[in-house]
Amino acid sequence: MNDHIKEKLAVLPAQPGCYLMKDKHGTIIYVGKSKILRNRVRSYFIGANDQKTQRLVREIRDFEYIVTSSEIEALILEMNLIKKYDPKYNVLLKDDKSYPFLKITNERHPRLIITRKVKKDKGKYFGPYPNVLAAKETKKLLDRLYPLRKCNNQKGRHCLYYHMGQCLACADKPPSKEEYRNITQEVTSFLNGGHKKIKAELKEKMLTASEDLNFERAKEFRDLIQHIESVMEQQKMTMKDQVDRDVFNFSYDKGWMCVQVFFIRQGKLIERDISIFPFYDEAEETFLSFIGSFYMHHHHPKPKQILVPIPTDVDLLKQLLEVDVHIPMRGRKKELVELAKKNAEIALQEKFSLIERDEERTIRAVETLGDKLHIETPHRIESFDNSNIQGTDPVSAMVVFIDGKPAKKEYRKYKIKQVDGPDDYETMREVIRRRYTRVLKEGAPLPDLILVDGAKGQMSAAIDVLENELGLDIPLCGLAKDDKHRTSELLYGDPPKVVELDRRSQEFYFIQRIQDEVHRFAITFHRQLRGKSAFHSKLDEIDGVGAQRKKLLLTHFKSIKDIEQASVDSIVKLGIPKPVAENILEHLQEDE
Repeated sequence: MNDHIKEKLAVLPAQPGCYLMKDKHGTIIYVGKSKILRNRVRSYFIGANDQKTQRLVREIRDFEYIVTSSEIEALILEMNLIKKYDPKYNVLLKDDKSYPFLKITNERHPRLIITRKVKKDKGKYFGPYPNVLAAKETKKLLDRLYPLRKCNNQKGRHCLYYHMGQCLACADKPPSKEEYRNITQEVTSFLNGGHKKIKAELKEKMLTASEDLNFERAKEFRDLIQHIESVMEQQKMTMKDQVDRDVFNFSYDKGWMCVQVFFIRQGKLIERDISIFPFYDEAEETFLSFIGSFYMHHHHPKPKQILVPIPTDVDLLKQLLEVDVHIPMRGRKKELVELAKKNAEIALQEKFSLIERDEERTIRAVETLGDKLHIETPHRIESFDNSNIQGTDPVSAMVVFIDGKPAKKEYRKYKIKQVDGPDDYETMREVIRRRYTRVLKEGAPLPDLILVDGAKGQMSAAIDVLENELGLDIPLCGLAKDDKHRTSELLYGDPPKVVELDRRSQEFYFIQRIQDEVHRFAITFHRQLRGKSAFHSKLDEIDGVGAQRKKLLLTHFKSIKDIEQASVDSIVKLGIPKPVAENILEHLQEDE
């Protein structure tokens, strides 16, 4: 803990608010909230913390705080700050699962559609459904029952669905607003549990058709009834009052939390959501933040009631979400909350081994790599590779790994502009110069470690540009390969020496993954450029010759040489204007 942080800790206020932790680059890496800022922020730097929290604290070089007038203001501010800065340690609020809904649109001719976004557009939404297949099956059933709009045809221009009796928007006399209102009310009633009434009506029609000896029609009604029973099948977990509810509970252990959400719609448990993440605050406060973000930032529709466990701050959630939040003390509701808890515990235990393995492959591998190189943990690593075939279309590529995982949005491709021929060292100079000149100009974050594909020559070229041209002191390693083009050695230092890494260690597998990824990215880019240049010809440089005329000329004359030897008249006969024909021959003969 540096002196600057010590001084700021001494003057922290004992009030509610949010705090923002920063790393050495000034980047916000964690946002938290607290009822009492002084106690919470000090707890990170004083006393024992688990290994995961120690990792966060090691990166902290400064912090800011914002005092609020109440705890609910702190909760709302925390969610807004996380959304704005997207700190890497606030993984709990990044989960963005979405479920399909059925929607009746608010239009002159309403449609029934499947959507994953719930908007305030006066449409009617139903769901969520367990998966898109369940939503499609329900829509398919309703399309057969109710003739809402299914085409964009004008009045009188009948579509296929019109002839099937499933679309009236293109009829000679489309339904009135009142008629559509009645249809949408029936759809709403069906989706809110009124399908039993529809089944009864269909059974009557089936019996009537059977008595009239119209067995084909009776069979259609029978199939429709069976489809309704299949789609609207009751689940084992039901609530008699048919109120839409979300049931939350959580479990935590070893600095990880699992939140389980049950979606209950029309009294049926239709789906669950599982989120597992590391956390750094008090468990109850993290749980509150999760629920707030679940609705406010991920736009899950709010049910009529939310069920939560003891000791959740119900009043705070009611203020935040403006819905009924309840802690059940007995009966079926309490059983559901306890069942969510049990599922959360099981899910957390089942995934611990996977979480540990992933952490071993990523974060711990990065930390160990830093120890081996005697540098600070390289949270941000940038790696470069060059690609060319005998000097043609030379390119370079850069990939970025943050905390052991690829950050694909930050990958970059480079066309080499200033190097003639296959000169790998000068290519490395150019791309390093271009990359970090721009980083310095834009004030973008610098890497903690640079990896270049190659040995001493590539390392020397890159270091020369970094230190002597740009004045940067960034650790840089070379990745040497064996005869089979596999990662062989990691080189570091001046003069470069082999870093002793166990070939079965996670840190060796980690640098191998980086080298494979940057090589794949560079080769893919190079193939794209070669593919484009393969279709280039002299005709592309001539005014008046586009793709169509180029195809016409090559189809008729077979080759550029045959076109050169053709006459203006033979080219004009293809439908090409005489000035363009003359221009083609003049251009090709000049090149020759």
